Amino acid sequence: MSMGMIIARRLALMVFVLFGVTALTFLIAHAIPGDPARLMAGQRASEEVVEQIRRAHGLDQPLPVQYARYMANLLKGDLGRSIRTGRPVAEDLARFFPATLELVVAALLLAVAAGVPLGVLSAARPNSRIDALSRSVSVAGVSMPLFWLAIVSLVVFYGQWGVLPGSGRVSPFALPPRAVTGLYLIDTLLAGDWRGWLDAARHLLLPAGCLAFVHVGLVARQVRASLLEVLSQDYIRTAQAYGVPPRRILYRHALRNALVPALTVVGLAMGDLLAGAVVTETVFAWPGMGSYVVDSVASLDFPAIMGFTVVVAAGYTVINLAVDLVTLRLDPRIRAMG
Repeated sequence: MSMGMIIARRLALMVFVLFGVTALTFLIAHAIPGDPARLMAGQRASEEVVEQIRRAHGLDQPLPVQYARYMANLLKGDLGRSIRTGRPVAEDLARFFPATLELVVAALLLAVAAGVPLGVLSAARPNSRIDALSRSVSVAGVSMPLFWLAIVSLVVFYGQWGVLPGSGRVSPFALPPRAVTGLYLIDTLLAGDWRGWLDAARHLLLPAGCLAFVHVGLVARQVRASLLEVLSQDYIRTAQAYGVPPRRILYRHALRNALVPALTVVGLAMGDLLAGAVVTETVFAWPGMGSYVVDSVASLDFPAIMGFTVVVAAGYTVINLAVDLVTLRLDPRIRAMG
């Protein structure tokens, strides 16, 4: 099957996924008890005022009509207008997206930087102490609820030891860098502000570390399993028979092929990190999309909830498409299988 046909099929699946996500989220969001028009008007407002607000936002229409109108606007790139802030949802998300992106990318880099070496050492020394440590980290990462880990880390590293900041992206009396990319680590580097970079990095370390810990074990176990499978192949045994040094076999021949299936886990981890950022941002008061959607849920802000879900779902599918394409490029056997 040609690469073009594979991409077309993946894109068609993306459309169905996004449609299903929007439909399900729309139903769940509107099933939440409460009246957003009443919340906006206040408890002392008259019914006439509440009804006027309801009509202004189209909340008086049947759900199928509201959904059809939302999808028609979505196809035009319009995510609607936030009931809570009164601004376009796309504008709100654009303001909060850089903070979430910085957190997610930092967490992914930490997870890969810790998980890949741990998986390699586990495969090189199976059933050793490092292998047992890898299994323990994997089980702990899967078992620990993210909100519990974040709260405990906050209490220990900020409350008791005071070695790391507890909330926000910069210190209370520090000025944010001039917005170029919205990513503080990059913007401070562009401005040559090393003190600001260090401050932003210290604020990022704790939430990103908590978010990464959940996926370190998954990456390590996948790298270990893939590497052990590659090490059992005939060409590896042939290289060993020819006296090729074990370190060269491991890092130059085996690891390169073992990272292909591990790449899929990394792509899935990126999508999970986007969703997990909601919990992390809430605990650490990180001003990203997660905090924005939590406030929107409390206010029954349906357009904001839908906009966040669409952005995360689209990001998840795009990441998986990119991972599929890279995997197909690196391993022609998968492309031959269609």
